[in-house]
Order: sequence, then C-alpha cells, then structure tokens
Amino acid sequence: MHYAIVAAGEGSRMVHEGVALPKPLVELEGKPMIGRLIDLFASYEPESLTIIINNSMNDVRQYLESIVSGLAFPVEIIQKDTSGSMESVYEVSHAFDRGKTVLSTVDSVFSRDEWNKFIRDFAANMSDDGLFPVTDFIDDEKPLYVDTDAEGYITAFRDEPSPNDFYISGGIYGITPECNKVLARCRERGVHSLRGYQRTLVAEGLRLKAYPFSKIVDVDHAGDIDTARAFLAECNQ
Repeated sequence: MHYAIVAAGEGSRMVHEGVALPKPLVELEGKPMIGRLIDLFASYEPESLTIIINNSMNDVRQYLESIVSGLAFPVEIIQKDTSGSMESVYEVSHAFDRGKTVLSTVDSVFSRDEWNKFIRDFAANMSDDGLFPVTDFIDDEKPLYVDTDAEGYITAFRDEPSPNDFYISGGIYGITPECNKVLARCRERGVHSLRGYQRTLVAEGLRLKAYPFSKIVDVDHAGDIDTARAFLAECNQ
C-alpha cells in the first residue's frame, strides 16, 4: 500500500485564533498530528509515503526528517508552496500509479479501530475504483456532501445537502491507478479544486464506494483541537 499526506496549507485560521504551532505539529494522543497519521499508515504494509508541506514549514520538515530515518519504507518530503489542496494533490500524484494509495489531508482525525478496518477492506477490494471514507458527523464550515445509491456507491458530491444526504466527505481517499488517470485529465482541463476532481471521478463513471466512519474530525479551528482530543480519548476508553 502506498500513502500520501497533504499538509501544505497555511493554517491561517488557527494562527489567527492563537495557535502557535503549525497545524501538522499540534499534538494528538501525545505526538504531533502528522506523526500520529504516519504511525497509522505504518501499521499496514507501507510501500512508500509521499508528503507535501509548504515552504514556511521548516520546523515540520525537521520533525519529519527526525522520524523518517527510523521507518522501514521510503518517504519523500516535498516542500513547496501551492495554490490549494488540488495543486498539492497534483504534486504527490506520481505516487498513485504505483498501486493502491491512501491519500489523506493532515487534519482528518479518525479512530485507529475504524482505520484498521478500512485499510484492510480497501486492500481486499478488487472490484471498485476507490473506497472513500465518509461520516455523518458534520462539524465543518464547508462540508462536501455525498450522495450514495442503495448499494453505497457514490453518485454525486454536493456543496449543499440534498434531502437524502446522510454523509460528508472525510478527507481520506482510497484510490487506484484508475483514479489517477482521471486526475491527469483534470490537470489538462485546469480543474483547480479537490471537489472538482471528485465530481469528475463520478462523471466519468468510476465505481467509488462510500465507506462510513462514525466520526471524522476536521481540524480547521483552535476549538477543533479540543474536539479531536476528546473524540480520541473516547475511542481509547
């Protein structure tokens, strides 16, 4: 399994709210958020890990360099400013052609137990083009709503909820090389948003299965840190 982490955002909202650390270094379960995510990825057959951070994150890079030497799989750190999450995805997408890949934003926080079940189910899934974690926990300023059919396949991504929407996107994506072919076409067409990419996947007929998580916390504000810590404390009880 290959993994990629998008952590190139500026985290400006948290800075304005008084959080001194860069978002990837905010501690959850006793270690930096990005370190916790790497631990989760390392728990299941990692073949490679690609991470993108921005040019101002020298302290994040130092942290990453301090831990990757002890890992038993190759890690590529890309340090580059991007215009947004989609450009960041383009930068790490060369990893996607190697085989099944899990892409995550650094600020998606979920339980270890649900992660373990998801990654094993994704590894065993041979019929679908993607397995996308979703949640009915909605605590996001601009959630991306997910429509599904009776079998759980994704039929639409919406900025506004429809009457039958139960889920939002969790910021984690289990993708296959088929998804990367669409990503290349999106780049040619000038698609600039991650939402646009997801909508293109559906429009081109790829089989994307929604994978429900009980809760995924998106850490965008200072208050979300407490929400994430409380959630993980509940998971560990």
